[in-house]
Amino acid sequence: MSDWLIVNAEMINEGRRFHGDLRICSGRIDQIGSGLSARDGEQVLDAAGRWLMPGMIDDQVHFREPGLEHKADIESESRACLAGGITSYMEMPNTKPPAVNAEAVADKYRRGAEKSRVNYGFYLGATNDNLEDIRRLDPRSVPGIKIFMGSSTGNMLVDDPATLEAIFREAPTPIITHCEDTPMIDANEARARERWGEDIPPEQHPLIRSREACIKSTRLALDLARRHGTRLHVLHLSTAEEVALFEPGPVAGKRITAETCVHFLHFSDEDYARLGHLIKCNPAIKTAADRDAILTALAETRVDVLATDHAPHLLEEKRHPYTSAPSGLPLVQFALQCALERVFDGRLTLERAVEAVTHAPATLFDVHERGYLREGYAADLTLVDPARPQTVRREDVLSKCGWSPFEGTTFRSSIAATFVNGRLGYRDGRLDDTTRGTRLEFAR
Repeated sequence: MSDWLIVNAEMINEGRRFHGDLRICSGRIDQIGSGLSARDGEQVLDAAGRWLMPGMIDDQVHFREPGLEHKADIESESRACLAGGITSYMEMPNTKPPAVNAEAVADKYRRGAEKSRVNYGFYLGATNDNLEDIRRLDPRSVPGIKIFMGSSTGNMLVDDPATLEAIFREAPTPIITHCEDTPMIDANEARARERWGEDIPPEQHPLIRSREACIKSTRLALDLARRHGTRLHVLHLSTAEEVALFEPGPVAGKRITAETCVHFLHFSDEDYARLGHLIKCNPAIKTAADRDAILTALAETRVDVLATDHAPHLLEEKRHPYTSAPSGLPLVQFALQCALERVFDGRLTLERAVEAVTHAPATLFDVHERGYLREGYAADLTLVDPARPQTVRREDVLSKCGWSPFEGTTFRSSIAATFVNGRLGYRDGRLDDTTRGTRLEFAR
């Protein structure tokens, strides 16, 4: 492993922007200062004009392994992370088989150790009948327990009231929820089928997976967490009404936190006419007014974390009629650039954007010595060029599915370099495929 001296960078860290140098030694941040001189054997990277930040920590991805590797796998999607400045991810349990016990989670960690180009953690999934597995869980072994309080890809719905009460009462880790009310969605879809049959227009998706379904389920999760004192993190908020349910403030002081995703900041229901099922996801992308409210809530820290919900499917699958076209988008490769567009637009400060994609998930999940530019911390770093635009082209997509909903979009920044545990894994369009991540540690 090479040691590095990054010089002349504009660093963004813990609410500050400052110019300086950063030394990497043995995979760790060894020194942060100004006017640092290179030591014997160090490689020097001149970062003049570029932003240096902690690597993005994505708290919500679906990499489809095991069981759905025709769509994606740990190797392909972690390569896309590397190119996108994401240095750590937390992967969801709705694979085949689902990760609902210690053995299945251990299998995923084994796969991550073999294949992942960036750092990795894997959630345990809750079901209506695995409460004993949850009780036996080592809280340091996973980022959290994922509960699908609304059915989505993988059919892991937890809808038994007694089970929900028990999980919220006894969970030894944070609970992570997908909140949509399934009976309400089923009724909406039944009405749509009566009118259109299988070929429901894509524009109906946010009416079928409606705002009311999201709000009702999110209110239920909040009620359970408040009654039981649970550490709750609600994923992918998509409505103005939901974000209003959360309190602003530093993530470190909260028991209940929220996340949204880059596609909810970029698209609106006006885009279904152009993109159709390519932007079909659960929960659904909703109105421009919702998009604006979510962005305001993110700026105000009502929404704490910005992530991806990366969930790839093949193009041929997306071309199916509505009732069989799967929900989910491939996002990790261009997510950070998408997030930074809100900075260029003046809607987020750069400091807040960095906090939402790095510091907040690191703190929320008790990630050990990552997510900050601090001496002694792991050298997971992303270097962004704010003056080099990039237009997304299909031929540049690294996700196995081979397409991006951002195709044709020109982002005003580009990812110049990504370091994982001190190793330069990506630079100016070139990947080092010998790069390997390590298992995330949760300091609980």
